[in-house]
Amino acid sequence: MQENEFRLGQRVHSAGDPWRIGTVRYLGPVQGYSGSWVGVDWDSEDAKHDGSINGVRYFQAKSERSGSFFRTHNLSSGISLIEALRLRYQGETTEEEEDEMYVLSASNKRVSIQLLGKEKIQDKLSRFEELTGASLSFLGVSSPGFSGDTGSLLPNLKELDLTGNLLSDWKDVGTICKELPMLQALNLSYNLMAPDIVELPQLKNIRILVLNHTGVNWTKVEILKTSLPAIEELHLMGNSISTIDPPASFTVQGFDSLRLLNLEDNSIADWKEIIKLSLLRSLEQLHLNKNNLSCISYPDHDMLDEQTDKPFQNLRCLLLGNNNLEDLASIDTLNLFPKLVDIRLSDNPVADPGRGGIPRFVLIARLAKVEVLNGSEVRPRERKESEIRYIRLVMSKMQGSPEDIQRLHPRFLELKSFHGIEDEKPSSGGTGPQKMASGFLSIILKCVGASIGEKPLLTKKLPGTTTVGKLKILCESFFKLKSVKLKLYLQEEGSPFPILLDDEMASLIDVGVGNESTILVDEES
Repeated sequence: MQENEFRLGQRVHSAGDPWRIGTVRYLGPVQGYSGSWVGVDWDSEDAKHDGSINGVRYFQAKSERSGSFFRTHNLSSGISLIEALRLRYQGETTEEEEDEMYVLSASNKRVSIQLLGKEKIQDKLSRFEELTGASLSFLGVSSPGFSGDTGSLLPNLKELDLTGNLLSDWKDVGTICKELPMLQALNLSYNLMAPDIVELPQLKNIRILVLNHTGVNWTKVEILKTSLPAIEELHLMGNSISTIDPPASFTVQGFDSLRLLNLEDNSIADWKEIIKLSLLRSLEQLHLNKNNLSCISYPDHDMLDEQTDKPFQNLRCLLLGNNNLEDLASIDTLNLFPKLVDIRLSDNPVADPGRGGIPRFVLIARLAKVEVLNGSEVRPRERKESEIRYIRLVMSKMQGSPEDIQRLHPRFLELKSFHGIEDEKPSSGGTGPQKMASGFLSIILKCVGASIGEKPLLTKKLPGTTTVGKLKILCESFFKLKSVKLKLYLQEEGSPFPILLDDEMASLIDVGVGNESTILVDEES
């Protein structure tokens, strides 16, 4: 391709390497070098400079090492979708290429697509009409390539993965969808889409649209909405979205069929932005992992300017992992969401005992309706044990007026009544031993330290007031350990990682140890 065939803003890839993608930012001479050059700002930051050489600036790259100059023959402006289909499905395929033939599911997992068996390789092109799913990721697709009746080549294609190509014009997206009448799922991730959305027709059959890392903000989403009357899943990961901006009201309108909205890995810090989504009637799943949220609230009448329905009336799944949630009030607020049963809170300070947060059993006890927590099912037995442990924990620390206790532990009285647990009364005389016995915990001790060697499991009954430091000393005695500095971990049911018990002055009850809890006995490294 000659220099004048490139244009500013065009997406290109390095010749022979469709994974290395960038944007043309300069066309012309470079001082001190002969001929014409193309200045490229690469998506990856593994180039040479920021768009300037020897003190002369030719363009401004997005980072100090994302810019470089190339001769035209070392760049490719890509191929058409039809050419990519022939390349992927008509030619001989390697095992590696076949492994790459997939589409992304709602949870961004790879799902293998239908292939036209190896024994029929030569017949692939004539059987394009049988394809229901195709993956053309990182093949340098830059245009549709449809002409005449070529659209009829793929009459049954329902899923198309175009991740990591050179598409940017929304008009091309419209053409692809128009020429593929059965298309329902389209993945455009890692295509840097143009800021202006023009000539986009009604995409009446599109149910799933994946726009991760495409530069799409919410203003563009509102424009796209009119072309997506049947959209059920919309994925917008990694687009630096910080605000939700409906054009004509406080809350987002429309999206009548939208069940799943994925806003993971963005820059949303204010929960008020999320409240703008609260009147999406069909919304069942809202993915907000990896944002900057620090608190949660449930919208009341004053916050919404047109309340006709309950806010978040059908929301069942809310993923909030890896945010900055710190306060227990935010956890308790989740009980106000009418149908919320699947919650992710991992990697937040409030849910990390190592950062002063609360353990899994307290989360379960405080969340009345949760059925799946951090990806693990909450079974009835775990719920019952968690609630009883929580009651005991609160009772062991109870201070202040009943009003203060209710404010700090909104479910405490309800749970206490439900499980029939009465307040402990001061004891005298012969009742002392019974009171002491009622405060004992049966715990399982399991050695896991490499140098400790194999030791049988031990079950011991200890007072709930036993401190972590005291338990370490007891473990040295129980397992006959000498000159070993111990670390203790609480292994909670349903939690993938054990919790380090590093506060030696805290009691077993304080750190969430309950009856039949498992304590892992390890050694300091």
